[in-house]
Amino acid sequence: MPDFPERAQLGDMEISRLLCGLWQVADLEKNGTTLDPERAADALQAYAKAGFDTFDMADHYGSAELITGRLLARYSTGDRPRAFTKWCPEPGPMTPAIVRAGVTERLQRLGVERIDLLQFHWWSFEHPAWLDALHEINRLREEGLISHLGVTNFDAAHLALALADGVPLASNQVSFSLVDRRAAGLLSELCARTGVKLLAYGTLCGGFLSEKWLNQPEPGAITDWSRSKYKRFIDAASGWEAFQGILRAAKAIADKHNVSLSNVASRWVLEHEAVAGTIIGARLTESEHRDDNLHVFRFKLDAGDHALLDEAFAATTPIPGDCGDEYRRPPFLTASGDLSHHLEAIPSAYEVIREPNGRMRVSSGSLWEPIAGYSRAVRINNRIRVSGTTATHGADRAVAPGDAGAQTTYILDKVLAAITALGGKAEDVIHTSVFLADADDWEAVSRAHGRVFADIRPANTLLQVGRLVGDYKVEIEAEAELPLK
Repeated sequence: MPDFPERAQLGDMEISRLLCGLWQVADLEKNGTTLDPERAADALQAYAKAGFDTFDMADHYGSAELITGRLLARYSTGDRPRAFTKWCPEPGPMTPAIVRAGVTERLQRLGVERIDLLQFHWWSFEHPAWLDALHEINRLREEGLISHLGVTNFDAAHLALALADGVPLASNQVSFSLVDRRAAGLLSELCARTGVKLLAYGTLCGGFLSEKWLNQPEPGAITDWSRSKYKRFIDAASGWEAFQGILRAAKAIADKHNVSLSNVASRWVLEHEAVAGTIIGARLTESEHRDDNLHVFRFKLDAGDHALLDEAFAATTPIPGDCGDEYRRPPFLTASGDLSHHLEAIPSAYEVIREPNGRMRVSSGSLWEPIAGYSRAVRINNRIRVSGTTATHGADRAVAPGDAGAQTTYILDKVLAAITALGGKAEDVIHTSVFLADADDWEAVSRAHGRVFADIRPANTLLQVGRLVGDYKVEIEAEAELPLK
C-alpha cells in the first residue's frame, strides 16, 4: 500500500489528490460551541504529516479558516500545507471595495499573505455581478494576494462563459460521485479542451457510500447537515432501493480488489481525467480513515468493474440539470431543501418601474437604453416583451467577444432576469427570436438556447442578419405570457 496520497498538479501547485475538506467544522459548531483552534490544528497537522496536506474550506465553514491559520503558522512559507478557501458572497453589486474586503478577510483569517486557491461561488447567474467579482478577484491575483483562482458549483455553460470572457480559472469544485454523475458529461468535456481541473466533493455522499449502509433500511430523521444533503441526492436519483443497487455493485468490486466500498466510490471519481482530486471530510473529533483512504491508490477499475457500475446506474435517474443547479433551481438538493440556511432572499438584478397606467418596465443599465428610448423589458397585463438583447455587461462592455455560444448564455441570463423581475419565469416564455451575425454559429447558439429551453419548448425563430454592431455575435428577443389568475 502507498505511504502517502498521490500528487497532482493544479496550475503550478502540487497538491494531494485526496484533499481534507473542513465543511464539517460548521456542523460541529452549529450549536454555538467553537472548536479549540490549537487542538483542532493538531488534528490537521496529523493529516499533513501523513501526506494529506491540502485543505479545503470556505468563509461559512465555521472557524475552519481560523483553525487552518493556526496550522499554517507552524510552518515556514515554503513548506507549509496548501490552504484552499471559498468566498460565497450574497448576490449584489460587486465593487472593487466589496471584493477586496472579502478577499482581505480570507487572508486575515488564514494568516497568510497569499491565498493558494480562492474559489468563488455565486448563487444566481441572472444577477450579472458575478463577472465583476471574478475580474476583480483576478486583479487581486495579479496584485499577488492570490496564487490561483477557481470557482465552485459552476455549470459547463457558465464556466465556458467565464473563460471566454478572459478569466484565468484553474479549477471548478463540484459534486461528483457514483450517485451524482453530472460532472462526467459536458463539464469534463470542457475541462479536456481548456485544462481547467475539477475538485470533487460529495464523493462518498456524506458517508452513505460505504458498507455501513449496504442492505440497510432507509434512514428516518437525519441530524447532521452533510447526510441530510446527500440523502436528497439519493432521493433525486430514484430513491433508496436504486441506491442499494449502486452499493451492491460497488461492494462486489471492492471484494474483488480487496478494498473498501468507499475506496471504489473514490476510485471511480479519481479515474476521470478532469479530476485533480477528491475532497474527503476531516471530522477532527471523530474516527479518522487515513489508512483506508490510501487504498484508493493501489488498484484500478477494469472494464468489468465499469460494466457492473453502469448496470447499476441504468436503474437510477440522473440528478437533474448541470453541476450547481442544486443551488439555483428546484429541486434544491441542500441540507434544508431550500436556500434558507444560506440566504434570506436573492435580490433582483433590475429595479421595476411601475407606471400609472399599470404598465411595468425594467432597464438593464445599457448605455443605449436611454439614448434610443427603450426598455429592456415591458409588462402589460400578463404579457412580457423583452427587447433584442446582446451580451452587454454594465453600460457598454461586450462579454466574451467572438464566442457566440458564451454570449448566448449571458444573453439568456439577462433575458430571464428581466422576466423574473417582472413576475415571470422561464416556463412562461412562449417565443424567442435569435439573430446571428454569422450563420456558422447556429449550433453553439442553439445548444446554449436548448440548455435553458429544452423542456419548455417555446416557439423560436433563428435568422442570420447582415451584421450586428461591435463585437456582438448574437442578439435575442423574447416574449412571455403569464398564467391568468
